[in-house]
Parts: sequence; structure tokens; C-alpha cells
Amino acid sequence: MTNAASPMIGLMAGSLALTAANSSAQAACPIQLAVYGEAQSGAEIDFTPAGSSATITNNFRMILDNNVVLDGIVMWTEGSAARPHGSLMYKCPTGDVTGEELAACTVWEGVVYSADDKGTIGLLPAEGAEAPKSLIFPDLGASLEMSAAYGPAGFSKVPSDIFVLKGCQE
Repeated sequence: MTNAASPMIGLMAGSLALTAANSSAQAACPIQLAVYGEAQSGAEIDFTPAGSSATITNNFRMILDNNVVLDGIVMWTEGSAARPHGSLMYKCPTGDVTGEELAACTVWEGVVYSADDKGTIGLLPAEGAEAPKSLIFPDLGASLEMSAAYGPAGFSKVPSDIFVLKGCQE
């Protein structure tokens, strides 16, 4: 005997399976392919593989309004209190650059924190780890508002310190 509800149950089960597959696909996104967004300004962070660098553990770019792009790197400090130290730079010179030149174009520096969907705070993982649900860049907005990237020739919408996982690059 065929139940009239069977096709509907099959459709619902298929839909739930697809939703679960999409959720686990996003949950399984490695940090080096993660895309994060910030709601108040529309800013976005796109991570990219760090390549063969011995010191840089994460590469990313922050895209602000007016097509302003900041280049970001993360390097883990050493010792018993190791932390992921992030830097955001704007229009840095390329090639053999001095520390003074890097300092002049750095618009934010600090520890990059992560948070899961339960609110547990952690540290930004290195490449290969699963992308956390959100990232926290302490004092990002205040630092960027005082930078050369902000203003009439730069961006105008100051992001908050929290970015939420939006997706995964392929």
C-alpha cells in the first residue's frame, strides 16, 4: 500500500539532507579560503593561502567601501604566550622595505581573536584549520578611522571589530 504522504516526506528529507550538506560544507571551510563580512559598513575579509612563507601563517585582504583594499598578514609570536599577531597595511611599498616604511603604511596591528557560535573566544587558527564562525580585530574601527586610508580619498564607512563567516572560496 502506498502512502500519499511518502513523496512529500521524501522531498522534505531530501531538503533537510541538502541543508545539512550545505551547513557542513560551510563548517568545513579551511581558514585560508574563508570569506568574512561586517554588517555595519559592508566590509569584507578574504583569506588567501600564505604560500611557503616561514613566518606568515595567514594572508588576507580587507575590502572597504570605495574599493579601498588593505593587505593583511598574521604571524604567530613565539614563546609560552604565543598569539596570532595581525597587521593591516595600506599602500605599502613593495620589494626590499625597511621597518620604518612598513610602520608608516601599517593602519592596524593586534591579536586576531576568533569566536564560535556559542560565544567561546579563541585565537585565529593557522592555515589548514576550520574557519571560525567570527573574527575579532580589537580596536580596528578606531585605528582605521585615524589612518591615511580614511577620508575623502579613501573609505568612508568605518567597520566594527567583528566579522562573521559569510562563505568559502572555491
